[in-house]
Amino acid sequence: MTFAAATQSFLSPTGVEIAFLLVGLVTLGAAVMTVTTKQLVHAALWLVVALGGLAVEYLLLTAEFIAWVQVLIYVGSVVVLLLFGLMLTKAPIGRSPDADSGNRPVALAVAVAAAAALVWVVVDAFRTTWIDLDGPAQGSTGTVGAILFRHWVLPFEALSVLLLAALVGAIVLSRRRAGTTGAEPEPDREGKS
Repeated sequence: MTFAAATQSFLSPTGVEIAFLLVGLVTLGAAVMTVTTKQLVHAALWLVVALGGLAVEYLLLTAEFIAWVQVLIYVGSVVVLLLFGLMLTKAPIGRSPDADSGNRPVALAVAVAAAAALVWVVVDAFRTTWIDLDGPAQGSTGTVGAILFRHWVLPFEALSVLLLAALVGAIVLSRRRAGTTGAEPEPDREGKS
C-alpha cells in the first residue's frame, strides 16, 4: 500500500467525488421539480435536466458508453417522444388544474415504499458481490456491448416496440373524428350527406 492511498480517507474527498455529489444534488432537484411542477412542458424540460445529470454521473463513474446511451436514448428520444405526445394530444401548455389529482399523500407513500423496496433489492442482490479491479473496466464499451447483446437483447427490443406503440397511440388520440369536431361531414359522390 502506498503512502498516498493510506492518507486518502472519507474526510478528504477527491474532486471527482465532490463533482459527483454536486451533480447528484442538481439531478435530485431537477427530479423533484419534474414531479412537482404543474406545467406539463416544464415537467418535460426538467426531466431533460434530470436525465442529463444522470449522464454526467455516468461520465464521472467512467462509464462512457452508458452515458452516451443515456443522452441519445433517454434525453434525445424518450423526452422528444414525450413532447410529441403532449403536442399531438393537444395537452395544455400552461398551468393545468387537472394535472393534480389531489392524492399527493398517497403518491408520496407509494414513492417512499417503492424507493425503500428498490434500495433493499439492490443492497440484497449485491451484498456479497465484489468487482474484479484487475479485470476489464465494467463500464467500458466492450464489456457493456457484450452484456447488452448477449443477455439484454429481448428487453431492449421490447422497449423499442413500447415506444413505437406510445407514439402510434398519441397519433390516434390526436386525430379528429368528423362527428366530434362540429364540422359538417363531406357529401358523398351523389350529393347526399
